[in-house]
Amino acid sequence: MYRATYCHRGAEGGILADAVRERGGVAEMRKIERVQTGVRLEKNVLKVMKAVAAHLEIGLGDLIEGLVLHNFEGKAPFSPQTLAFIETVRKAYGLELTAADSHKLEE
Repeated sequence: MYRATYCHRGAEGGILADAVRERGGVAEMRKIERVQTGVRLEKNVLKVMKAVAAHLEIGLGDLIEGLVLHNFEGKAPFSPQTLAFIETVRKAYGLELTAADSHKLEE
């Protein structure tokens, strides 16, 4: 049984750390139901996402959930340190796409 998503970020906090702070230091575990899905992504976007998930010591699905939930609330999901890591990995994998490209992609 799945119990919680833990997003490790060391001293800089993480998604769970943010939730604990917002709830006065008590982590509420929420029971959820997950479903398997097939998602198609641009190959370099996926490479960067996998690297970020590994860096944060979380699964790819947990990363995607965290990104979506933060964005639904208009919150930034990453610390400055993680953003610096992402920029390094983007360059390493040749990811040149930006948010401005998101509605202009074709296969």
